[in-house]
Amino acid sequence: MQLSSPTSSIFLIKTCLIIIIFFFFSLSMAADPRTSEAGLLCGVRIPPDPNYIPLFVKEMEVISQRVTANGWGYNSVNETHNNTRISIYALAHCYQDLPLQDCLGCYAFSRTRLPRCLPAVSARIYLDGCFLRYDSYDFFNESVDPFKDSFNCSSSVGAANEEELPTFKQNVFELVDNVTAAALIEGNYAIKGLNGVYGLAQCWRTLSKDGCRECLAKANREVKGCLPSKEGRALNAGCYLRYSTEKFYDDTNGTSTATSEASRTGRTVAIATAVATFCMLSLFAAYAIYRRLKKSKQARKNLGPILSLYNKSNLNFKYETLEKATNYFDSSRKLGQGGAGSVYKGILSNGQMVAVKRLFFSTRQWVDEFFNEVNIINGIQHKNLVKLLGCSIEGPESLLVYEFVSNGSLDQNLFDKNKVSILNWKRRFDTIVGTAEGIAFLHGGAAIRIIHRDIKSSNVLLDENFLPKIADFGLARHFEADKTHLSTGIAGTLGYMAPEYLVKGQLTEKADVYSFGVLVLEIVTGRKNNAFGEDNGSLLQTVWKLYKTDNLLESVDSNLKEDFPKKEVYKVIQVGLLCTQASPVLRPSMDEVVQMLTASEYEIPEPNQPPFINTGLLSATTTGSYSINSLVTNALNKIDASYTSTESSSLQSSDAQARSQDLKV
Repeated sequence: MQLSSPTSSIFLIKTCLIIIIFFFFSLSMAADPRTSEAGLLCGVRIPPDPNYIPLFVKEMEVISQRVTANGWGYNSVNETHNNTRISIYALAHCYQDLPLQDCLGCYAFSRTRLPRCLPAVSARIYLDGCFLRYDSYDFFNESVDPFKDSFNCSSSVGAANEEELPTFKQNVFELVDNVTAAALIEGNYAIKGLNGVYGLAQCWRTLSKDGCRECLAKANREVKGCLPSKEGRALNAGCYLRYSTEKFYDDTNGTSTATSEASRTGRTVAIATAVATFCMLSLFAAYAIYRRLKKSKQARKNLGPILSLYNKSNLNFKYETLEKATNYFDSSRKLGQGGAGSVYKGILSNGQMVAVKRLFFSTRQWVDEFFNEVNIINGIQHKNLVKLLGCSIEGPESLLVYEFVSNGSLDQNLFDKNKVSILNWKRRFDTIVGTAEGIAFLHGGAAIRIIHRDIKSSNVLLDENFLPKIADFGLARHFEADKTHLSTGIAGTLGYMAPEYLVKGQLTEKADVYSFGVLVLEIVTGRKNNAFGEDNGSLLQTVWKLYKTDNLLESVDSNLKEDFPKKEVYKVIQVGLLCTQASPVLRPSMDEVVQMLTASEYEIPEPNQPPFINTGLLSATTTGSYSINSLVTNALNKIDASYTSTESSSLQSSDAQARSQDLKV
């Protein structure tokens, strides 16, 4: 579908609104589908695969047919597009007291409301007459959800005065107990009235009897918690329960009493539902395309100042050349996936192998990261930095061309059980020293001071001789010599980020030093760092405890089979602990790190306790799951007092939220 201009978008909006308003007006004249919204829950909004929306429409069409036929229905679609598996599971369920025409009206309303959650890949809506949910996994037998189940209560009190309140509470208790018990006996559904209080209990038909019992038991407790409110609703994964002082249900007929006129009305409603839903989804798709084209146009405008420059330089590659070199971005040529795009192996016409990084216009930080990659890395050259060969900025997406590094990333070689034997101690030590030299060059050897901001094992590549080359400069920052630090939004990878940067957004070279220290400990131990700890402690916790008990060599990767110089290993681990100290002032510079690693006479000081460790965690914690705030509590107490919090106040919550998407856990 093509959206040519904002004018056509406005026309589409008006047309949709007219259809929907007419539909719901005519519907309200004929029936009471109970479309009051009891609850709407959208999942995390993430950009879905381009094929997601067509599959969503396909799934809703099937559900519509089943609701029209039975008053409820469920279905799933599972398809693979471009090596990506897309799964959509959906369930719609009218409450059993609703006549068919009212059921279809309620479902139609839910169909027009739920797409507001897109592009979230999960959502559920509870109306007073029906329920609709879609998700990326099979939830059909799910009775309760401890994270998303909810309830709501009326703000009005159910009793006229204090004297009547105990009686009212007793009536509600008795009613709720009766209606939930009856639902289990009568086939997962029941309605009851008792002394001016009315109730409805409904389990979805996909649940087993035991699942229904579990769900209603929880709902029973939840709605009783609404007292003394005049009304309460439990909105659980597998059921719905409501009590009210008003008779809200229909006990005169059900789907079996629907007349031929009702059937005709149902068919009319179904058609109107299809039209309204198609209109809403078309509007969504049109708006998404319009936004994409607008962003693309703006991105190209931002690139205007450098477009002519690169066209005239040897950095410029034709898009078609790189497309052919990668066999049109064949999935078999894909080397890896990063936060800003994908990397493919390419073979140029002269036989030269290259790595092509494919950046998409739809990436939120596209312009920022593109300028960083081109402007920063093009201006510097070092044996331990990946060399930029050129770029293409005129095709449908922008491409960066790097030298091809044959042995892949460090994490692939270090943590892959089939490859780890390749990395003997000499290769690990050379990797540590080479990476240190590359970072030291960034910090002071180039014409400008550069902070990488994302030093980690996946961003260190190994060439044919297993020597390291630092890659991925999309998050790098540079600043003037007279600056002590930068205040910036947080971006990087949890577990590698220095505490002062994570807490205050204050960026210095010492943030890279901290990341390097974590990397060193990973290389020596052969163990991934875990920012949130595990039952047996995080990497920093484990190494520090062994250091304090003089058992440091126990942390060395068992794959090395004790084939390493113990003195050198001890020195390397000590350097890693020095680099990960909580206070940035106590961490060495990268120049000092290089000297510590390469000069045998260099005296290495004793490290202090790293951050993210506190005695309570070491002795008492067994959950293995902590919030960011609890993780940095100890670090805050250790950060040097010279780092004041005055500048960090400029890091507003809106910026923090926007940048939180940059965290690549």
